[in-house]
Amino acid sequence: MPNLVNQLIIKELESELTDADSMLLVSFGGLTVVESEDLRGKLAEQNVSFRMVKNSIARRVFADRGFEFDADTFSGNTGLAYGETESAIHAAKIFTSKEVKKAGKVTVKGGVMEGSLLGPQDAVQLADVPDRDTLRAMLLGVISGPARQLVGTLNALPSGLARVLQARVDKGE
Repeated sequence: MPNLVNQLIIKELESELTDADSMLLVSFGGLTVVESEDLRGKLAEQNVSFRMVKNSIARRVFADRGFEFDADTFSGNTGLAYGETESAIHAAKIFTSKEVKKAGKVTVKGGVMEGSLLGPQDAVQLADVPDRDTLRAMLLGVISGPARQLVGTLNALPSGLARVLQARVDKGE
């Protein structure tokens, strides 16, 4: 049975996570204060909440939500990035960016997205998923592509005829 302080922390964390559709667990040790604040600022810009959690509390909160991670997931320092569905994607992009990888102090341990448990590799692969605006642009390109090609084809007939006629006129025939 956890002590009173831990019970309060568990309740607070559970209330924060009730609206969270996605979460990433990261190892966040060895960062300087400046590096940590820089990462927290980047996460905040993308509307991703971040907090450090004790491993025993994180294990309990996730178990209460029905998620059982590997035993080695909750070792060392554990940070939790959470928010809306896109938050995990943004967090994964930030945690796997070149400058963060170069420092080598942040490691993605796993995550949860829309009720599905993600292993470390799956959580890292979220960084390759395009954001919502990019997906919309891609979808728009797919939808408008055939229409654009049809217009180009229909426009080619009269313009080709006009070029042939102009060539004959230029030749003097």
